[in-house]
Amino acid sequence: VDRPNLMIKIPATPEGIPAITRTLAEGISVNVTLIFSVERYRQVMDAYLAGMEQARANGHDLTGMASVASFFVSRVDSEVDKRLDAIGTDAALNLRGTAAIANARLAYAAFGEVFSTERWAALKGAGAKPQRPLWASTGVKNKAYPDTLYVSELAAPNTVNTMPEATLKAFADHGELHGDAVSGTEDAAREV
Repeated sequence: VDRPNLMIKIPATPEGIPAITRTLAEGISVNVTLIFSVERYRQVMDAYLAGMEQARANGHDLTGMASVASFFVSRVDSEVDKRLDAIGTDAALNLRGTAAIANARLAYAAFGEVFSTERWAALKGAGAKPQRPLWASTGVKNKAYPDTLYVSELAAPNTVNTMPEATLKAFADHGELHGDAVSGTEDAAREV
């Protein structure tokens, strides 16, 4: 497909990690999908940097390339909440609805680390854009949670939020933003 805004979607599976690098090396933009853990996200960012380094070596113009890393949010709470319910203690039940935001905030901290390195600075100097975190699956699955939870709590610079239509309409109706809700939350997120 000969379109400048095309992004090839590649899952962040063990098999997908080298495919991310190879696709970027060919000068093709990538949407990495199905990221659930910070550890896997670090592998994705490394694959991105390696792919962009190879793209530069292959003579591709980095200024026209882009990438996002789709970090799934509400699905994390759905799984963790089931496990917390099974534990059943007050301490466990009080943690329901907190794991996904904490996980995404730790991912954002990792993004900040990786995209402040000398390795990244060299690519940025060649015109590369950072691989932005994309918050996916941001519609709440549990109706007990605010319907804009994963929008308000994950607003941060250099991120993308792919809200389902119901969440977008809810946010337009009654959502609130109070600036960057993520930067500086790493310690609290780690505690959760």
